[in-house]
Amino acid sequence: MARVKRSKIAMKHRRNVLAQAKGYRFGRSKKEIEAKVALRKAGAYAFAHRKDKKTDMRRLFTTRLSAALRAHGITYSVFIDKLTKKGIIINRKMLSEMASENPETFTRILEQVK
Repeated sequence: MARVKRSKIAMKHRRNVLAQAKGYRFGRSKKEIEAKVALRKAGAYAFAHRKDKKTDMRRLFTTRLSAALRAHGITYSVFIDKLTKKGIIINRKMLSEMASENPETFTRILEQVK
């Protein structure tokens, strides 16, 4: 059976890995093994932090909404409780955007809740 050297395929793979790791610091952008490890970790972190970003944004919406409500003399937990009891279904993202961009609309919602 003939011998297969695979140099063309191996070089293509090596070039692709190093191209993906371009801009990484130290040996991670120059050495294939370190680049592979760095890319694997980067992918894992990217996946995890895409999930974390959703949590971070929800916390931001809650904080913004709480600050806007305290200016009107009501706490966040009391406001959310009254919203659910009245049956008003608006998510926290929309409420926080209303509080910051359309204060008059937000005030109308507050009047409905009280």
